[in-house]
Amino acid sequence: IEGMPSHSPATSLPNQIYNWRGYNTRYQVSGPEDADHTLLLVHGLFVNSDHWRKTLTGLHTANGDEESGKKPTCRVYALDLLGCGWSDKPSRDDPTAQLVNGENGRFVDCDSICYRERQQQQPKSSSSLKKLRSAPTLENIPLGTSSGGNILLASKLELRHPLRSPYNFYTWAEQLADFAHDVIRADNAADEPPKRVTLVANSIGTMSSLQSILDEPQLFNGCFVINPNFRELHSAEVPFSQLTMPLVRRVQSLLREKGHGLFRTLATPETVATILKEPYAVTDAIDEELVSVLLDPLLTEGADEVVFDTLSYSAGPLPEQQLSSADFPKDCPVWVVYGKEDPWTPPRRVENLKSEYSSSPVERVVGLEGAGHCPHDEVPQRVNELILEFLDRLS
Repeated sequence: IEGMPSHSPATSLPNQIYNWRGYNTRYQVSGPEDADHTLLLVHGLFVNSDHWRKTLTGLHTANGDEESGKKPTCRVYALDLLGCGWSDKPSRDDPTAQLVNGENGRFVDCDSICYRERQQQQPKSSSSLKKLRSAPTLENIPLGTSSGGNILLASKLELRHPLRSPYNFYTWAEQLADFAHDVIRADNAADEPPKRVTLVANSIGTMSSLQSILDEPQLFNGCFVINPNFRELHSAEVPFSQLTMPLVRRVQSLLREKGHGLFRTLATPETVATILKEPYAVTDAIDEELVSVLLDPLLTEGADEVVFDTLSYSAGPLPEQQLSSADFPKDCPVWVVYGKEDPWTPPRRVENLKSEYSSSPVERVVGLEGAGHCPHDEVPQRVNELILEFLDRLS
């Protein structure tokens, strides 16, 4: 991958390449192959696997025996989602990118075929995966509010990207599942039965992770969520959406058409460091290393297009809708951890993920004092300890 260093400056781990559906995507891995637990870390908005620097190295450092000799070991993977970090960034209208779009075969009103089903038509395919189709717009889906209340939506929950872009939660969910199939299971081929993977997700990585569990529950044994994002610009979240969404769409369109110069102007270390001070409550964590590993991939060709595509993504699944789905597996528990100083994640809405739904898979919600939107990088020791507790629960 052009410009990608051989090793991550943040973790010193080798940058490895997974060719996913014809595109090169970057990943890192730490810990022994025969570990007790296998984790897959899923990053958030506009960042990459280096944002997990203190989880990759922290859990790896935690591997080994304590005095009791009973400490579990962890094999930890982190990948760059398509369009993010050092992974390829094809144009949304590229025919090959459209073929891998996770929205293909997803909705009842279209005749598109999902990538996996197309592969099944090949003579050597043994896969029997068939995607469950849903309506592209859901109605009367209960979502939380910042005050902790629950509302029954009068508006509609749009699931399909308005630009039909492949940069959506369904595409990324399929990337996670394929990575678990193609890389993690290949690395652990001796395991019989195959070891299930634990997902750890931050911010908008939450929706991709939960969707991957809904799509292929046999692959995963649990999900540890760090500061879920509730998508303030989602058409179902914007107040008076029938009036306000046309204006939002116009601004999004202007950014796609005219915003590239602004993007280049803002893509500097000083600006990135300033922007990070909003979600980070522990500003000492914003060091030169963090700024560099987040900014450098954003300067690669196509990165600005992906950013504007994502800013235009006022649709897609939302956490409450996914967690309350009748298809969410009963044997896949979810823990949620959040920083109480996060300006983007309303605490009472997070707390309600456990209390509002009688059949919610969310078993535990933990608020962390003094942390913001990225506790895994701000207070990593506390988060790593909770991850290990979650793994112990899964055992």
